[in-house]
Amino acid sequence: MKMTIKRLLFLFAFVFLSFSVFSQDKDFGIWYGISAGHKLTDGLKMEISTCVRTFDNASRIEEAFLEGGLDYKFNKYLSIAGSYRITDNIENDDSYYFRHKLFLDLKGSLPLGDFSFSGRFRFQERFKTYIEDDEDKIPDSHGRFRMKTLYNIPSFPVNPYVSAELFCPMFKDSDRVIDKERFTGGIEFKIAKKHSVEVEYIFQRDYFPHMADESIISVNYDIKF
Repeated sequence: MKMTIKRLLFLFAFVFLSFSVFSQDKDFGIWYGISAGHKLTDGLKMEISTCVRTFDNASRIEEAFLEGGLDYKFNKYLSIAGSYRITDNIENDDSYYFRHKLFLDLKGSLPLGDFSFSGRFRFQERFKTYIEDDEDKIPDSHGRFRMKTLYNIPSFPVNPYVSAELFCPMFKDSDRVIDKERFTGGIEFKIAKKHSVEVEYIFQRDYFPHMADESIISVNYDIKF
């Protein structure tokens, strides 16, 4: 088991290193988040989250958002979710404008021993209020595909995980099938039964409007009530 974990960590580090070697434009940011969930009925829960994301070597705020939604679990393997996010986002004139995002998720999970494998397809639609040209008036749609592996360490409050996510533009002509990639390695620390903290390192490559890489440290506090 220890050898398997070491191999996964080595592979993950190799992927990060490979991307950073070929990077053209680099940046660093920190994401600060708080999320909360509340069970409404069997299988149905409400979720709300807020986050502040920085960029330009963590010296400026890129966006801040508030998101809320519902998650329905059919069984321990399959669930669906929908949510709405309002974002205050910095634009090309260095001022902040609202953006609206809608999400629809289909999620699956498969526990195998101490490991948990999960996948998510997310349909995302974004509406801008900062209009520079006619294209900005058209909602921007993406399909997002994420795979995640978590190792649940027995009798220990810290669980490590890795994930990879691809952003694919939809309903428009695009030069690329994938215009953003996100690779994550993190730990989930259970403070108490209903309280936990996630600390992540994220490597993000954005291909639009030009190739840019960003290293991100994400810290999120989660509470269930």
